[in-house]
Amino acid sequence: MSLMLENKQGLIAGDGILPVEMARHAKENGFEVICVSLSNDNLKDLKKYCSKVYSCHPGEMTKIEKIFTENEIKQVTFLGKVNKRVLLKLHKFDKRAIEILKSVKRLNDDEVMLLIVKEFENHGITVLDQTIFIKNLMIPSGVLGKHKPTEVQLEDVNYGFWLAKEMGKVDVGQSVVIKDKMAMAVEAIEGTDKCIRRGCKIAKRGAVIVKVAKPSQDKRFDIPAIGLRTLKTMKRYKASLIAVEANETIIVNQEKVVEYANKHDIIIMAV
Repeated sequence: MSLMLENKQGLIAGDGILPVEMARHAKENGFEVICVSLSNDNLKDLKKYCSKVYSCHPGEMTKIEKIFTENEIKQVTFLGKVNKRVLLKLHKFDKRAIEILKSVKRLNDDEVMLLIVKEFENHGITVLDQTIFIKNLMIPSGVLGKHKPTEVQLEDVNYGFWLAKEMGKVDVGQSVVIKDKMAMAVEAIEGTDKCIRRGCKIAKRGAVIVKVAKPSQDKRFDIPAIGLRTLKTMKRYKASLIAVEANETIIVNQEKVVEYANKHDIIIMAV
């Protein structure tokens, strides 16, 4: 049975373009979007496509629930990056948020997010698959752009794909940096871009980046995504190739990303 979408949609927006793309596509298809923004970097753009935008801290759980309840929101999408380091300080975390965090055995992504999903469900709110409004941004297998991988690079991609999947099994991160079939860096709490920077500093030049979905990826949160910022980090630290998982990864601003890769001799591929 296909999911019946409500005309009024909720959006919890972190950093970046993805939440804006979701709001734009939803509005263009006749949906009204009520947004809780957890970041200031895309606030101006969100206001173009959302009928209401509320600024909240990630730890203001009660306030966020109240906003959606008062606006009669029954379905919510999570999109955009939220810095995991907020979990280290717990600044502005309300009583309910603290209770949720105390109830998890480990503060890894899946355990925390599943409890948040359950919390919303207890308030009659369903968390949707992140890709429902942005399926057009998912990429099929193949090489994007004019630069092709060498056999040596493909060996690094194969090793990196296996390693990233293994790390995904224990919910550590989605990205790895490989050079000459050796792991230079594995993504942890710092996020993909800082993982690339750390690994490339060791590799010096020509590193291969691999980013995949977790083996048991819950599509309601943490769908792998890359964009122009990822490629600019690669250029700065002299990485040569990025491989992502086909049909499981979002590329934001694909045309600009491919144009940038072509210009700066970076290989993009989906496997």
